[in-house]
Amino acid sequence: MKRDLRADARDILNYAIRAVQPDCAVRAALTGRTFPGRVILIAVGKAAWQMANTAVQVLPCTVTSGLVITKYDHIRGKIPGITCMEAGHPVPDENGFAATRRALELVSDLKADDTVLFLLSGGGSALFELPKIPAEELQDVTQQLLACGADIVELNTIRKRLSRVKGGRFAELCAPAHVLSIVLSDVVGDRLDMIASGPAYPDSSTSTDALAIAEKYHLRLSDAARRCLAEETPKRADNVETQIIGSVRFLCAAAAKRCAQLGYAPKILTDSLCCEAREAGAELARLATAQKGRPCALIAGGETVVHVTGQGKGGRNQELALAAAAGIRGARNIVIFSAGSDGTDGPTDAAGGICDGETAARLDAAGYPIRRALEENNAYHALMLADGLLITGPTGTNVNDVAVALCAEPAK
Repeated sequence: MKRDLRADARDILNYAIRAVQPDCAVRAALTGRTFPGRVILIAVGKAAWQMANTAVQVLPCTVTSGLVITKYDHIRGKIPGITCMEAGHPVPDENGFAATRRALELVSDLKADDTVLFLLSGGGSALFELPKIPAEELQDVTQQLLACGADIVELNTIRKRLSRVKGGRFAELCAPAHVLSIVLSDVVGDRLDMIASGPAYPDSSTSTDALAIAEKYHLRLSDAARRCLAEETPKRADNVETQIIGSVRFLCAAAAKRCAQLGYAPKILTDSLCCEAREAGAELARLATAQKGRPCALIAGGETVVHVTGQGKGGRNQELALAAAAGIRGARNIVIFSAGSDGTDGPTDAAGGICDGETAARLDAAGYPIRRALEENNAYHALMLADGLLITGPTGTNVNDVAVALCAEPAK
């Protein structure tokens, strides 16, 4: 029987995303916890609403007050006793600045027996921000870093030095209160000082690192911004307790489990993918075609980057899938997809992209070959023409990206 590889791919993605929803993990982290004084809940990131909603259910009589700061269109309803605010991502905006000021008001004048329950997920670098430089310059620097292909560590090394709350500074502002930080990781290697730029964790990067990154990418910076990069960030956070409750490793493991259930032999190639998106797509296609019809699933998790030179629309997962399409041209038994677990890929409404052996031919017939689409960084429109967009909507979680190549036996 011929397999519907595209249907299997969507099944695998949906299963993996359901498996890394933060609800159960937040519940497990908080069940049985007691707090001596007031509890101030601050939830930040793309999964902030989901995490806060669960926390309030677990601790309904304990939370004194709270705030959710999340991306536009990510609030799913009211949470009793909690203010919910939406803001810009990936570029910070005035709504994010206002929400961050509100968070700082909530944690001011706390005592040593009070607790800040800090629920953190990916996206917090843009959403939780109070800049030390003019907002317009911070937005411009963020855009420069996104366009030049800087990875998340480089991006956050710069951003935390331009901020009043990142790089451990939020933990300092909460003192003497205790900070219980529950984290959903979207950073390869789960570096706590880099997840959302580490507002409540000591910074391992240095001013020397930041200045070197600025030089590497020839960033346009004001004198004030350069002085900020030269300042050191906090290297201790003695009032903080941190627990990671999910990461891309969980996402890859869930994808592998579902692949096995569907009859594919799964192999996790890496959960720390970090390279150019089109390079990852080409390599995944090469590995898939080398299987020569053996039913298997090749899985890679992490976060790629895109060096933007064109004026098109897309994201790293869409570009990975489009690049992979060139490598599996004509294959009848291979499907490759790549998607962000948060449901958003770049500045688009797609979670990622999916391709098969006919994708390249469809684009040729439409007069928009893959090579041209990649040159223009226009993966979104190319995949739209080839029925290759994966659209999930906001998922309520955020633990990085997963790419899967499904290989089936050739049809007899």
